[in-house]
Amino acid sequence: MKRLFLLLFLLTGCAKPQFNLIETTVEDVHAAYTAGNLTAVELTQAYLDRIAQYDDSLGAFIILNPRALEEAAALDQEFAETGVLRPLHGIPIVVKDNYDTAGLQTTAGSKALEGLIPPDDAFQVRKLKEAGVIILGKTNMAEWAFSPFETVSSIGGTTHNPYDLSRVPAGSSGGTAAAVAANLGLFGLGTDTGNSIRGPSGHNALVGIRSSMGLTSRDGIVPLYLRNDIGGPMARTVTDAARVLDVIAGYDPADPITSNSNGNRPVSYLDYLDPNGLKGARIGVFRRYMRPDSTDADVLARMEEAIQEMREAGATIVDPFEMPTLSLSPSIWCEVFRHDVEQYFASRGPDFPYATLAQIVETGLFDPSIEEGLRAASTWTAAPCPDLYTHPANIEFRNTILSEMDAKGVDAIVYPTWSYPARKIGDMTSPSGDNSQYLSPQSGLPALQIPVGFTSNGLPVGMTFIGKLFGEAQLIQMAFAYEQLGPKRQPPKGFN
Repeated sequence: MKRLFLLLFLLTGCAKPQFNLIETTVEDVHAAYTAGNLTAVELTQAYLDRIAQYDDSLGAFIILNPRALEEAAALDQEFAETGVLRPLHGIPIVVKDNYDTAGLQTTAGSKALEGLIPPDDAFQVRKLKEAGVIILGKTNMAEWAFSPFETVSSIGGTTHNPYDLSRVPAGSSGGTAAAVAANLGLFGLGTDTGNSIRGPSGHNALVGIRSSMGLTSRDGIVPLYLRNDIGGPMARTVTDAARVLDVIAGYDPADPITSNSNGNRPVSYLDYLDPNGLKGARIGVFRRYMRPDSTDADVLARMEEAIQEMREAGATIVDPFEMPTLSLSPSIWCEVFRHDVEQYFASRGPDFPYATLAQIVETGLFDPSIEEGLRAASTWTAAPCPDLYTHPANIEFRNTILSEMDAKGVDAIVYPTWSYPARKIGDMTSPSGDNSQYLSPQSGLPALQIPVGFTSNGLPVGMTFIGKLFGEAQLIQMAFAYEQLGPKRQPPKGFN
């Protein structure tokens, strides 16, 4: 097909159609590759040009991949020789800088780790490379993933929200969120301990999936609280997020908790992209996170509109969905950062310059905003808690949610991802409205964030679906059907 196009081009003198990468999808790109209208080199260069144009003001990237064009050329050559596209062939993406990436530094946002290159790829990165992606670069993050509210690091500075550069993109995966929202990459990888896929996706009008604990591997990801950490996709559409999940989900012997995924994932999540997927669904509205006295009026209005749209699309709305015996208490968290990050240091091999968190503190190479938390964590001596499948408190928490869902016949729970829009940069006192810290992270249940519109001053509003254990397919089905009801995402102005 490509040879035919080139012959026609030479005979007619016609120029290629201009490919518009704004809001493009994997399907769009592959159609252009197949038609001979685009190459991976051309697309990668276009993204690199946009990064050069916009990232000074956005601050989404820590480092770019100097081999991106070389890798794109190799994928073009492969396609020219085989005529076959891999699942994510030639798709330029961004990766949060707490994923190990062979040949590129991995810093977790810390100046102390600058220039330190891991020996191999994190499991998810390796699977995506095998599927054909091109990593454009590593994105900024809240240093050591400490903050769900802002994305500030000693190595990358401050990341801004592309919908309003005076505001935060949330944390800690804010660099990935800002880059994907501003079309500086087709999709990205984030990590989520209590908020950090869904929160930044909510503040940047993206789809973000925190999957069931054990569906995806944590191998090669710098941990925060490993027992709660999950890596996953941040994309502009449900379809592209599902494509990514297809690639990264499944068993990894390096992360034994993924044995729970065996027999618990479909052949493909793409099989659940049903525009009628809301018909017959029973959706519970968690009003505890939608109180008028603690929710922004615009956020509440967008949520009410989304609920009504789902009702009109055939869903049965259980409103309110109450869980009166469920405690949303911080006592269920465990202080495991020191243990987990020191285990990660050991995994980097004998040449890694640090063995303890205290040694990081001694360098002084950290943003002042995390000094108190970093020093405190370096003294933690508590033994690590059991994982979410064996710790009695987490089991009880999960069973309470599932029993209430079963009692009311509910397939999913919905609520606003944030009860308030993105704060101004530097504002750490006004209400944040973070609703993400408990239901999914402490239960292991899957959560999917989807855009539902904007506030009156143009800031994104997001809604979270919570599903049953390994119920990602059903969440994708409902979210895709909602997405088809009308456009709720718009690209940020100023990044055209």
